[in-house]
Amino acid sequence: MRESIHKYFQVGTIRWMSFPKMGVVESVKRIAADDYFDAIEITKCKDDEEREAVKKLLEQSHLKVCYGAQPRLLGPKLNPNDIDEEGRKAAEATLLEAIDEAEYLGAKGIAFLAGKWQEATKDEAYAQLLKTTRNLCDYAAKKNMMVELEVFDFDMDKAALIGPAPYAARFAADMRTTHSNFGLLVDLSHFPTTYETSKFVIRTLRPYITHLHFGNAVVKEGCIGYGDKHPRFGFPESANDTPELVDYLTVLKQEGFFNAKDPMVLSMEVTLVGDEDEEIVLANTKRVLNRAWALVED
Repeated sequence: MRESIHKYFQVGTIRWMSFPKMGVVESVKRIAADDYFDAIEITKCKDDEEREAVKKLLEQSHLKVCYGAQPRLLGPKLNPNDIDEEGRKAAEATLLEAIDEAEYLGAKGIAFLAGKWQEATKDEAYAQLLKTTRNLCDYAAKKNMMVELEVFDFDMDKAALIGPAPYAARFAADMRTTHSNFGLLVDLSHFPTTYETSKFVIRTLRPYITHLHFGNAVVKEGCIGYGDKHPRFGFPESANDTPELVDYLTVLKQEGFFNAKDPMVLSMEVTLVGDEDEEIVLANTKRVLNRAWALVED
């Protein structure tokens, strides 16, 4: 593409993935000072002092602020589709808190993920996830905010209920019958883990996609970084690199996602393995995105 990627997307990064070693406030400042980024994805702050410092930096930045509530669930192992109602309510409670925190920090919504599931109780878990998500959307709608569900693997690492693209489409269709402020977040990193292609995922989920991620994954068992670990591009035995990102962007173009008037967030979700360097891995990701964008046909 001869035109800038920033015309068609708000290019972002996920703070806690790009800078897992650096302090929260320092890393927010680092991203805010880099004009490559149009968006930043943040998560729960540890206390009021940190929250206020982050808010002050974001207000100065002119960045689109997104809020990822996934760590609120993954850390304490909370499950929004828990068939135990008390467990479901505990997950819902932290996600309602996430909506409030997101609003305070200037985000217009939150993203989260489904929890683990068992084959014997899959239908019951699906109903529980609908209940949680509808309650979240009801609350978010009062603040004019969105709720987005990220599509994860169903049997490899996170083993989330949502899940392969057709099942995600079913869930999104059910949600959209009652709530217009619901959408799906899809991530190139997860396509190898669900045994799907960019073309299949994007065409299947097209009406419901409101947010995009890209990154890498290792899906060869026994290899370092196996599962949903988001290693750098060029990582040994990994599934995605420049050609796969070109394909992802090309399908997005074909399906009408290049929208200069209302650009969607496209965030890099890449993190470190071992003692890798944060700045080098971030630069690596920018290089791959720049090269892939240059190879997309006008």
